[in-house]
Amino acid sequence: MNAPTSSLTRHAVSVAKRLVVKVGSSSLTTAGGGLDAERLDAIVDTLACRVAAGTGVVLVSSGAIAAGIAPLKLRRRPKDLATQQAAASVGQQALAHAYAESFARYQLTVGQVLLTADDVARRAHYRNAQRTLHRLLTLDTVPVVNENDTVATNEIRFGDNDRLAAMVAHLVGADALVLLSDVDALYDGDPRLPESSAIREVHGEKDLEAAKIGDSSSGLGTGGMVSKVDAARLACTSGIPVLLASAAESGRALGPADTGTAFRARGSRLSVRRFWLAHAATAHGRLWLDEGAVTAVVDRRRSLLSAGITGVEGAFHGGDVVEIADPHGTVVARGLCSFDSEELPELVGRSTHELPDDQRREVVHADDLVPLP
Repeated sequence: MNAPTSSLTRHAVSVAKRLVVKVGSSSLTTAGGGLDAERLDAIVDTLACRVAAGTGVVLVSSGAIAAGIAPLKLRRRPKDLATQQAAASVGQQALAHAYAESFARYQLTVGQVLLTADDVARRAHYRNAQRTLHRLLTLDTVPVVNENDTVATNEIRFGDNDRLAAMVAHLVGADALVLLSDVDALYDGDPRLPESSAIREVHGEKDLEAAKIGDSSSGLGTGGMVSKVDAARLACTSGIPVLLASAAESGRALGPADTGTAFRARGSRLSVRRFWLAHAATAHGRLWLDEGAVTAVVDRRRSLLSAGITGVEGAFHGGDVVEIADPHGTVVARGLCSFDSEELPELVGRSTHELPDDQRREVVHADDLVPLP
C-alpha cells in the first residue's frame, strides 16, 4: 500500500474553517442493524475536537434505515419502499437521540435537518435549507443532515448521502468535504487483494482510470465507491477539496488529514444560484445545438439564440431549467429557458431579426446559463 503523502488538498482539509463530514451507515451500525454506540461516540469525539479548534462542522449522517432494522425485528435491510420508510421512521428517532446524547458530552447542541431531493430541486426550498444551515452554524450548533427517508419516494430520492453531502458542502460554503466510510481509500484493484494499492492523490480524471470502483457490499447502505467518486467529482468541480477515508481513522482524517485519498479541487466555486442551476435543479427538457452555438455558449459564454438550436425535446414552460446538448447528445450546459416548449419549434434555426417583435429575445440568457465541466 502506498503511504499517504502531504498535499495542498490535505492541508486545506486540515485547516478548513467550515467542514462537511459524511458518515456512512456501515460506520455507525452493527452487522445485524441497530446503532453501535461505541462507533458513533468515536465519530463524535473527533467532530467535537474539530469544533473545539474553531471549525464549523456540518455532519451528513446515514444510518436511519439501518438503525431501524433491529427494533423492527427485520432480518435485513428492506427492499420495498414502504418498509424502508417504516424503518427510517423508527431509526431516525434513535439516530437523532444518539447524536444529541453523544454531543452533549461536550456541551454541544445538535440540530436535525431532514432533506429530500425535492428540497434542492426547487430554488425556494434550496434557499430555505441554506438559511437554516447557516443559522444553525452561527448559533454554534452542529447540524446533522440526513435524507428524509420517511417521506422520500423513489422519484425524489438523492439515491445516497454522498451526493447529498456534496450538495450540502456547496450549500453552506464549506472549505472542504470529508467522506468517512468502511473503505479506507480509493484503490487500483480489489482492496481485499494484497497486490492492490491505494490511490492517495486524485488530481483529475486520468488518476481515476486505474481505480477499482464498485458498489456497496455491506448490505446496510446504498452508496459505494461509485457514489463517493461521483460526489467527489461534484464537489471538486465546484471548487471544494475532498478527502475519502475510513471512519476508523476519523481522528487522522479530521486532524492532519494524512490518510485516505485526497481529491484536488479543480474548478472555480460557483455562486449558490449557478450551482443550483448546474447540479440541483430538475431539468424539464432539452435543447439541441449546432457546433457553432455550442462554441458560443460554452467557450465564449454567450447567450443562446434561436438560430443555433436544431431541436427541442420535452414539455416545459418559460422559466424552467433545460439541458443544452451538442450535436452528439452530450449535455454541455444547463439554463433557464425563456420560452415554452410549444413556442420553440417554429423558432428553431431562425435568426433573431427574422422573429416577431415579441419573440426577439435570447432563448437562454448568458446570466441564466451554466456550462458543465
